[in-house]
Amino acid sequence: MRSIEVPLSTRLDKLHLLLQAAMGWSNSHLYEIVAGNLSWGFVDPDSDTSRLDAQNAQLRDLLPYSNVFTYLYDFGDGWEHTISVEDIFDPAPDVLYPRLVKVDGRCPPEDVGGPGGYAIFRKAIADPSHKLHAQYKDWIGPDFNPNILDADHLRRNVQTLAKRWSR
Repeated sequence: MRSIEVPLSTRLDKLHLLLQAAMGWSNSHLYEIVAGNLSWGFVDPDSDTSRLDAQNAQLRDLLPYSNVFTYLYDFGDGWEHTISVEDIFDPAPDVLYPRLVKVDGRCPPEDVGGPGGYAIFRKAIADPSHKLHAQYKDWIGPDFNPNILDADHLRRNVQTLAKRWSR
């Protein structure tokens, strides 16, 4: 779970990058943001999808549909997140937005195979006798612990975007 304060004027393509930074992912896959019966994301001119261009919409554009919407990431792995707009308030004068205010739980590694793959991954890395243990440890590194979270690192990721976007 992540709690992020973000201006309603944030474009949806930037919201995607913000979510990537807050999760600790690398922005390596396509995404889609869904509200009501509409969806936004990257628009491939050679595709027949009905997805709208995320560069042309802001977070405030989703609110007429609902204050709860869906963020889909990595269509192959199938990561689906529920995004809730919990409060709307005036920005504080000396605060740089967006900002990550709460982090709970470590995000699964990129390309682990979605929720099902992550369940297998967690079992394998916890059990040295599991047939996939060595393969996963080689892939993820010996120090990975799904229960240890570096919230400060994620906050710095978000802060880097906030600084870049405030220029």
